Amino acid sequence: MAEMKPGASVSVLIGDIVASRRAGDRRAVHDAVAAALATVEAAVPSVRGLRVTVGDEFQGAYRSLGEALDAALRVRLELLPDVDVRVGVGVGTVTLLDAERGIEDGSAWWAARDAIDAVEAAADRAPTRLLRTGLRDADGRDPRVDAVNAALLCRDHLVGSLSERSLRLLRGLMDPDTTQADLAAREGVSASAVSQRVRSDGVGAVLAAHELLRGLA
Repeated sequence: MAEMKPGASVSVLIGDIVASRRAGDRRAVHDAVAAALATVEAAVPSVRGLRVTVGDEFQGAYRSLGEALDAALRVRLELLPDVDVRVGVGVGTVTLLDAERGIEDGSAWWAARDAIDAVEAAADRAPTRLLRTGLRDADGRDPRVDAVNAALLCRDHLVGSLSERSLRLLRGLMDPDTTQADLAAREGVSASAVSQRVRSDGVGAVLAAHELLRGLA
């Protein structure tokens, strides 16, 4: 985990658990989230560690927007279908106030908070009820924001509509070393059945969109 220069532009994420108060075993949910964050941190290293903060929230800081969006999707896929999370991504600056306790402030965090609030509000409306990820920039001048949010809206709708098996396939194919043949063996089905599901359920479209989003600087 490399430190950022003070005042450098950074992308951060704030996440929380959807309907966490209705969880039957909150300790089990907390442990599942912690395990998911550790797995994602290994796949997409953050600047100072993707971690649980207070209550049901978690956060991380990344050098690029693409890395933050990559981590956000991976956390969801590690937890679905049993637990779902919403994530706000903010682009701006970060100030480290207390290195020992990991306390940070800055415009990127404020933007991420605005983003997660907007996601929560959008999920209360029928057309956008499956939205779980949103982006805001601190100064309101980043030309990518509207296009990225449009892509996230479509991607999240697809992810939120997937069956448990299709979620497993998507999660497996996020690993570039895993093939459809590998997944067919795990699922006990034919390779052609996996290929058909990847096409018909939109798994391939999610992966294609993800590749474009994770390449953002």
